[in-house]
Amino acid sequence: MRYFILLLFLTVKCFSQPRSDKELKDIILSSGDPLLREVISHPEAYRYQIIYTRIDRNKNNKPSFHNYYLNVDSLAYFNPASTVKMPLAFLSLEKLNKLKGRGIDMNTMMEFDSSRAWHRKLNRDSTSGSGKPSIAHFIKKALLVSDNDAYNRMYQFVGPQTTNRRLHEMGYPDLRISRQFMGLTVDQNRYTNPIRFVNNSGTLIYLQPEGYNPDDINFSHINKMGKGYLNANDSLINEPIDFTFANNVTVEHLQKLLQSVMFPGSVPKRKRFQLSADDYEFLYRYLSQYPSETEHPKYDTAKFYDSYVKFFFRDSTHQVPAHVRVFNKVGWAYGCLTDVSYVADFKNNVEFMLTATIYVNADDILNDDKYEYETIGWPFMNKLGQALYAHELERLRKYKPDLKDFQMPYRKRSTDNRPVVSEVDN
Repeated sequence: MRYFILLLFLTVKCFSQPRSDKELKDIILSSGDPLLREVISHPEAYRYQIIYTRIDRNKNNKPSFHNYYLNVDSLAYFNPASTVKMPLAFLSLEKLNKLKGRGIDMNTMMEFDSSRAWHRKLNRDSTSGSGKPSIAHFIKKALLVSDNDAYNRMYQFVGPQTTNRRLHEMGYPDLRISRQFMGLTVDQNRYTNPIRFVNNSGTLIYLQPEGYNPDDINFSHINKMGKGYLNANDSLINEPIDFTFANNVTVEHLQKLLQSVMFPGSVPKRKRFQLSADDYEFLYRYLSQYPSETEHPKYDTAKFYDSYVKFFFRDSTHQVPAHVRVFNKVGWAYGCLTDVSYVADFKNNVEFMLTATIYVNADDILNDDKYEYETIGWPFMNKLGQALYAHELERLRKYKPDLKDFQMPYRKRSTDNRPVVSEVDN
């Protein structure tokens, strides 16, 4: 019995060790950049986790994937922030496909009612072409600039029960999305708004009643960060902030979720979202499109520039090379910066995936808005992306990839007198 207990302890301890590959560390440090070296040398302080996915094609253009890890630990919590909007976008389109028999699609207009004191109604959206909300418009806003209300509305449409049951059955048992970005309690987040789908004349097509999630939610893993935090009254609380009841997503979840949509044929059927060809094209477009190429919403491109949510290419120029497209989702909150990306270079026939998170909070006080995003976080993410991109440009391939499936139609936004959207809760 004592031997069994010791073996169990050693096994658990073994599984809790960060996963790292020397090859990835060598690639990153070979750039010689001092910031990369500083961060990589201090994994405890910066809590970084990195997955680099090398993609190779055979003569028939079929891709194969090899992941390289650096300091990846599924038990090392980071706040996923807006990255949870990505699976909600996928699940929203999947649910719509099940409602097509009712005459509903991604562009069908919606109205959100309220049945609880904390519910927020929504009947109009001045940033959309129709003036009404729709799932297509929510996905655009969530991916283009990471709009928070768009996420809340997709959460309300899909529902937390369907969201978590579906992701668990797809092979993500420890992934949890059970919180809206509204400051609600665990129980309040179980309830979702009644939703009306209407036609152009406002006639009801389909009513989705208030939803409720009765399922048990696994909060067994304690997730705490920092040495202190500011509460709602801006008072300093000298203890870690508790994220045990928050959303929980790992970097491995993010990498696998994005791969399953960018390359659905590369994963088992049970890990694929039930999406149509039009759904995939729509997602590819808005995972990679810039605000400057978008008519609705009409974003202020001085603030929401091309690389605004493209962290691995976010430098002082605010531009991404014209021959490169980044299909990705980012998140930032509480000093955590995260990006999950598929990068395609159509000029040099280069492709790879990169997923990373970093914690930049020198005083370790959360919720005080004193984070080193500008000085360390975003520069690190950019330099990391460029180090891997440079490596990929030099890497020999037996067969060059044919990337035409990822070349989407983009066009510059037309000039008109509509006011721009310059303030977004993200």
